[in-house]
Amino acid sequence: MRERWWRWVQWAGGLLVLVFVARYLVRNWAAIRSEPVAWDLAPGWILASLAIILATYALLTESWRRMLAGWGPRLRWLEAARIWVLSSMGKYLPGKVWAIAGMAVLAQRRGVPAWSATGSAILLQIVSIGTGALLVGATGIGSLELHRPGSRIALLGIVAASVAGLVVVLWPPFTSRLLARLGVDPGKRLTPAAPAVWFGIAANLAAWTGYGVALWCLARGVLPAAELPLADAIGAFAGSYIAGLLFLLAPGGLGVREGVFMWMLQDRLGPANALALAAVSRLGMTVADLLAAAPFVLTRAEQGHDPT
Repeated sequence: MRERWWRWVQWAGGLLVLVFVARYLVRNWAAIRSEPVAWDLAPGWILASLAIILATYALLTESWRRMLAGWGPRLRWLEAARIWVLSSMGKYLPGKVWAIAGMAVLAQRRGVPAWSATGSAILLQIVSIGTGALLVGATGIGSLELHRPGSRIALLGIVAASVAGLVVVLWPPFTSRLLARLGVDPGKRLTPAAPAVWFGIAANLAAWTGYGVALWCLARGVLPAAELPLADAIGAFAGSYIAGLLFLLAPGGLGVREGVFMWMLQDRLGPANALALAAVSRLGMTVADLLAAAPFVLTRAEQGHDPT
């Protein structure tokens, strides 16, 4: 009963976000059409953006590998990268379970217990949302207050809630009960070793920052006249990505991410430039995903000759 209730809450929340995005786009469509977008491509900045995204993927792979090792199972880095990259392609399917399910299946083929692969992925998902929300609050306190007076209190509340959530993840009774509710039985070890969790927190903070820097580089590479500040780039990317992640119906957060992204940056860039950058950012992330996955898709696995 509780699981059904929570599922309805998620669907209702996601629907509200979708309605908000749709209404926002309809209201601002005239301004978007009338405002020119000053494209000016600089390939060096675009390539730098892609390189930073790929480096961020490498860091997140190491974070998952260490979280997994904190429960016992160990993988070589390339094995972990293959599992992390290929399973992450599940985000392009409706629903948000495919990436985690794919990670469990691929990890099992390398001798890793399904519960540890699933549990580590779930914990890192929680850490990712918590650290992303923390950065949204921290980066938005200065800039968002200028355009939307009174938002400081809400942002400080987001920061406080994020810190509390990250601390709770380190508390074994909470973690074990959460994983049990999600069908994961960690056995005697209730949580991975604390250093693994701390590394996950630090890695995700660095990853969100890296994504923001990549967005900042991309803005300089396609819309240099827009002059996007780095703090705004970090907050907008994290906020829009989390919104898309929490909306279960949209594959890869499609539409939701772009709408929230535009809402967060319209005062800084203008509606048309914000929407244009959102679309190019989506394209850049997709290209980075394909570049990361290509070596593993085009080559056979070393062990087991697994073609997946």
